[in-house]
Amino acid sequence: MVAFVLFIVAVALAFDFINGFHDSANSIATIVGTRVLSPLAAVMWAAVFNFSALFFVGTAVAKSVAAGFIDVSIVDANVILGGLLGAITWNLITWWFGIPSSSSHALIGGYAGAAVAKAGFAALLWGKKWIETLSAIVLSPTIGMLMGFLLMVLVLNLFARVSASRSARFFRLAQLTSSALLSVAHGGNDAQKTMGIVVGLLVASQSVFAGQTGWLAHFHLTDLKTVPLWLELSAYTMISLGTLFGGWRIVHTMGTRITKLRPVGGFCAETGGALVILTASRLGIPVSTTHTITGAIVGVGATTRLSAVRWGLAGRIVWAWVITIPASALMAALTYWMLAAFVPV
Repeated sequence: MVAFVLFIVAVALAFDFINGFHDSANSIATIVGTRVLSPLAAVMWAAVFNFSALFFVGTAVAKSVAAGFIDVSIVDANVILGGLLGAITWNLITWWFGIPSSSSHALIGGYAGAAVAKAGFAALLWGKKWIETLSAIVLSPTIGMLMGFLLMVLVLNLFARVSASRSARFFRLAQLTSSALLSVAHGGNDAQKTMGIVVGLLVASQSVFAGQTGWLAHFHLTDLKTVPLWLELSAYTMISLGTLFGGWRIVHTMGTRITKLRPVGGFCAETGGALVILTASRLGIPVSTTHTITGAIVGVGATTRLSAVRWGLAGRIVWAWVITIPASALMAALTYWMLAAFVPV
C-alpha cells in the first residue's frame, strides 16, 4: 500500500509536468507571437520564472485544494488517482486539438468526479471555494479582458507622442518583464493545485497506516494546512520542466490565431493577466491562468477594432472552458469505478 501511495504521488507530479507542458502557452504565447523571443528562448525564460514563484507566492491555493472542495473523510488513494487520470486525459485531448483549456479546472473537475463516483454528491463541500472557483470561470477571463483593454488604452495614450520605432524598442524590452511576471503568476497558482492534491492524499492515507507510527511525520506533514518544502520544490520543478518542453499547438492558437499582437499589446496582455492571477493566488483562489491570459489577449485585440479578434475561435475556446469540469469529472468517475473494481484500498 505504501508503494501505491508513492506511485500516486509520482502520478500527481506527472500531472504537474503535463500542466506546465499544456499551459506553457499561458506564459510564452504572447512573447513568441510578437517575436520578442524565439520559442526556445521563451520556454527557458518562462521555466526559470515558473520555478521562482516558490520564493514569492505562498501556499494559500494549495491549502484550498487540499481541504476546500471535497469531504476529506471519503478521500482514498483511488479517488485521488482517478481524479488525476481524468484530468490528465482531458489535458492531453485538448492539447492534441490545440485548445487552451484549463488544467486547473480539469484537476478540480477530476477530483470532484472521482469523489462523487465513490460517495455521491454529498462528497462535495458546497461552499466558499466552489463558489469562488465556478465564479472565476466567468470572472477571470472577463477581468483579464478588462485589464488588457484598459492597460492598452492607457499605454497608447501615454506613448501617443513617442515615435513608433522608439515605442517598439521600449516594449520589446518591457515585454521581457511582463512575461516574467506572468510566468511567476502561472507557476505560483498552478503548481499549488498539485501540492494540494498530494497533501490530501497523504492525510487521507494516514487512516490506512494507523498502526504505523508517524506516517505523516515521514513526509514532514501534520495536517491539511501543511505544505512541506520537499513538495513545493518537487511541484515547482515539474511544472517548470513541463513549460520547458512546451505545448506548441496551443502556443500557436493563443499567440497568433486569436488576434495579431505587437510588443506593446503583448506587454499589456501579460501584465493585465499576471495582476489578476497573482491577486487570486493571494486570496487562495485556484483560477485558470489559461482563461485569464486569453481574456487579456482578447481585450488588447479589441482596442484596435472588434473585428481584430477572431470571435469564432474565441467562442470555441469558451465552450472548451465550459465543458472542462464536467468532461474531466466524467473521465475521472469512469476511472475511479475501474480502479475500485480491481484495486481495493
